[in-house]
Amino acid sequence: MRACPFLLLLLLPLLLSLGRIAAVRDAAGAGPERRQDDSVSQVQKLREEPSKVRDLQVKFIVRTTPDLDDADCYITAGQDHLLDDCNFNVSAKTFFVIHGWTMGGMYERWLDTLVSALQEREKEANVVVVNWLALAQQLYTIAVNNTRVVGKELAGLLDWLEEKKDFQLKNVHLIGYSLGAHIAGYTGNYARGIIGRITGLDPAGPMFEGADPSRRLSPDDADFVDVLHTYTRETLGISIGIQMPVGHIDIYPNGGDIQPGCGLTDILGTLALGEIGDLVICEHERSVHLFVDSLVNKDKQSFAFQCTDSGRFKKGICLSCRKNRCNSIGYNIKKMRNKRNSKMYLKTRAGMPFKVFHYQLKIHVFSYKSLGETEPSFSVTFYGTSGDSEPLPLEVSDQIGLNYTNTFLVYTEEDVGDILRIKLTWESTTQSWYNFWSQMKNYWSKPDPSSKELQIRRIRVKSGETQKKAMLAVEFWELKSTCLKMVKVEKHCSRPL
Repeated sequence: MRACPFLLLLLLPLLLSLGRIAAVRDAAGAGPERRQDDSVSQVQKLREEPSKVRDLQVKFIVRTTPDLDDADCYITAGQDHLLDDCNFNVSAKTFFVIHGWTMGGMYERWLDTLVSALQEREKEANVVVVNWLALAQQLYTIAVNNTRVVGKELAGLLDWLEEKKDFQLKNVHLIGYSLGAHIAGYTGNYARGIIGRITGLDPAGPMFEGADPSRRLSPDDADFVDVLHTYTRETLGISIGIQMPVGHIDIYPNGGDIQPGCGLTDILGTLALGEIGDLVICEHERSVHLFVDSLVNKDKQSFAFQCTDSGRFKKGICLSCRKNRCNSIGYNIKKMRNKRNSKMYLKTRAGMPFKVFHYQLKIHVFSYKSLGETEPSFSVTFYGTSGDSEPLPLEVSDQIGLNYTNTFLVYTEEDVGDILRIKLTWESTTQSWYNFWSQMKNYWSKPDPSSKELQIRRIRVKSGETQKKAMLAVEFWELKSTCLKMVKVEKHCSRPL
């Protein structure tokens, strides 16, 4: 909540332009043709006027180097010689990178990073930047209307390219950020053929949330549509990124909400330099950096897990890989065309590489004595074949269930390998710490039945990434105010991904 003044400052142009939403929606109710009469006539005008005029509106820039300030090389529908001039390989894989809304009329800082990562990963591919800055540097509502214009222009270019021998739409991958994601959707809607893949990087929410599939990115726009949602939290009733699922697979890192490293305290140094906008765009742009991470860190791929909602995922219920319930994220995602609006979740680190290791912890507890209002806090430490973890807090969303198996989600930033033993810490809010060594001594001695507060019968640990399960050799655990216990793993079993 302390960040609200900064949010208001950045969102002010958006909020002012949103005052026109009602009028735009009324026009939309009369049909898409009426709403887009001016836009369609603008496209027709661009096609009839000299290329110099078109360059002021929508440009398709073939990037031969990662530097966006290097010599420009444009391709235009109907100009065959430009393909040779730009060394455009019609038989190769082709990426189209589409930026979003802009207030400054300049490329967003992430764009050259993404272009460079694509060129490094796919050295023979064409990388084309869709420059629509002139149409994006408008009031937000106007920029939204212009997305259809840009989508039609890009669809026209693809239709022209498809006439070339060896060019195939299945080799085309559109990557759109924010409003650019919906431009990719319009492109797929208007193109004559079926585009191979569209990746939506936190598609814009305002004026698209709840809209008809023909007016936003949807699974119908390509053979495969995958989406990363990183800023779905509402501020003043507005979510910068779209909340609803709009692809075949929709991935919500950290619940699509608060991203690690994007808090106010995390970027105070940036704020001191005067870049207040970073407070808001950090979470929105995290989608881009997650995609870049998937390109450059091939050996550290992040996994997401299918779940009905973020709440169930946080409880550790959804770490199964059976029936394609888990997948890589970003560039390396496994195509699952038969799914639609499949929501997946994962945790991440605060920076690259973003990969973490997820674990499901199941603890069966029962009590001989009522705990009253006491709400203990738990943490667990893993000791594995590759290293040890830090103490990992267990998020208790409800009260600990007695005579019941409680499930938790924990994650480590480093790979600890196969778990050999664990240490569980329980701290009562009303009692002080006990000495560790005395507790270890008490552990091996016969417990006093009159002192029993909480007893653990069974603990199981499952790795999300490897699907290995660890069963703990436990006859019983007796936890008093703050006890530390060590338990060896009885056996491992695993399921293939």
